[in-house]
Amino acid sequence: MSTPKVTLKLLINKKTKKVLFAEAGKDFVDFLFTLLSFPLGTVIKLLSKSKMVGSLGNLYHSIEELSDTFFQPKIVKGAVLNPKAPFCPTGSSTLLLSGGGVDGIGATARKVYMCPTFHRNVADNPQALCPTCRGTMSCEVPFVIAAPPAAASTDKAVGVNSEEGGFVKDVITYMVMDNLEVKPMSTISSITMLNKFNVQEVGALEEKVIELGMDEGLNLLKASLQSQTVLTNVFLGA
Repeated sequence: MSTPKVTLKLLINKKTKKVLFAEAGKDFVDFLFTLLSFPLGTVIKLLSKSKMVGSLGNLYHSIEELSDTFFQPKIVKGAVLNPKAPFCPTGSSTLLLSGGGVDGIGATARKVYMCPTFHRNVADNPQALCPTCRGTMSCEVPFVIAAPPAAASTDKAVGVNSEEGGFVKDVITYMVMDNLEVKPMSTISSITMLNKFNVQEVGALEEKVIELGMDEGLNLLKASLQSQTVLTNVFLGA
């Protein structure tokens, strides 16, 4: 399966060689918001240990190499190395990183489990023990994410499909700043940004449309941990 593409429109200041902001749709904003839901172990594996800043890559490698003999009986090493995001709504753009070799990226539903006697305890690991009966919590039960009735009725009032998935609604265009600050885009907000960056000549501006795949997604993730000029670093090589 080919990696999906996400389109992004950049506004670049040719004189300073910096991205002023990007014009983005729901798919790119969903992708950015999804990054915040990734557990640290998933981030390390996505970027690969060699690209990690600091010592976390070494820590990850040591867990990989440590024999299961040294782990507590209830601990599954794979759950530490490949943790599941606590919340990632259906339809968010995790598929942009689906080729990163990490289990669970792009999954459409979270799985939870109970013991066979269905005591009021749940776990996301089918090998966990029920604290009530000490039985293995191996029975999968549905995990439901539903909008509150008030939110659902509001969506219908404005003609929005509340089942479209992801984090944000697909009713407007979003402005993404170089430092990944996200806000609704409008003509006024665009003019305000140009004044903020002291752009005197329209001829100094360049519009560039790009497509993001897995490689760009990984580069964005890495740059977001290191820089305040993420879009410029990734797309202009600055």
